[in-house]
Amino acid sequence: MTEVQIDKPIRVGLSACLAGDEVRFNGGHAHQRYLTQTLGQFFEYVTTCPEIEAGMTIPRPAVRLVADGDRIRVVDPKNGVDWTAAMEEHAIKRASIVEEEGLSGFILKSKSPSCGMERVKVYDHNDVPNASGRGIFAAEVLRRYPRLPVEEEGRLNDPNLRENFIERVFAYNRLRAAFAADWTIGSIVEFHSSEKLLLLAHDEVSFRNLGRLVAGAKAQPRAAFAAEYQQGFMEAVAQRSTVRRHTNVLEHMLGFLRDTGDDQARQEARQAIDDYRGGLVPLIVPMTLFGYLARRYNIEYLLRQSYLRPHPKELMLRNHV
Repeated sequence: MTEVQIDKPIRVGLSACLAGDEVRFNGGHAHQRYLTQTLGQFFEYVTTCPEIEAGMTIPRPAVRLVADGDRIRVVDPKNGVDWTAAMEEHAIKRASIVEEEGLSGFILKSKSPSCGMERVKVYDHNDVPNASGRGIFAAEVLRRYPRLPVEEEGRLNDPNLRENFIERVFAYNRLRAAFAADWTIGSIVEFHSSEKLLLLAHDEVSFRNLGRLVAGAKAQPRAAFAAEYQQGFMEAVAQRSTVRRHTNVLEHMLGFLRDTGDDQARQEARQAIDDYRGGLVPLIVPMTLFGYLARRYNIEYLLRQSYLRPHPKELMLRNHV
């Protein structure tokens, strides 16, 4: 088993204010050091500020989302300026950054009328806010690229959401590479084989459905198979892993130790699984043990699994889940 190898940083979209750019309405920023310094070791950010790019100034009056019948408008209430057309036009044009820049994820500024992914304030005709909206740019990105891993910076403070998002970014990057122009059925069978335990840890139903899809790939049109597999793969990994699901995978891995003849190793692995299930240790403990045993006994199937190395160990994501 090898560690995660990053030949070049993974390209990820980022709201410019989170990178430290002074583009907010008050001329300030919302710099997130975890994003730029920790994740920045492995991500190459492509920044954007939809409000500035749509023509707003720095500084500027704060804009808000306003409900107008079935439509959501972007309004500067101080000066009575309606930015809806400019923001919608820019969002449609700028969302293509995902394809043009080869992005494998997007991190957006929470609560922003342009970039907020959820719970953005929407004001009614009585000037009463309801946190039920989505930023204009964020909505277009999510509509056009439903498989793309997208998250807000605030939600990344949750260890489980953080681990899931970053795992999805790396998985999406592997998936894109697997379906490069020269892919074959054989190469996808190999790719799928290496992703089996990861998929099982997220959604057993999708794991089985994708297995059947790959088994029948030769009977399907190439483009249809590629589209269905990629959609199913990303929908699967978007399902959050749980202690129960991880435990199921760990017990599945335990079966591969039977042929080693090392009863003590199996007992230690079983104890690590039980400790994890009981909340006594984080996931990294049984994972490290299984990685060691896979290398020691050269268990080829386990050595190929992305589940044992879904993201760089330096991020220490499984130390907290």
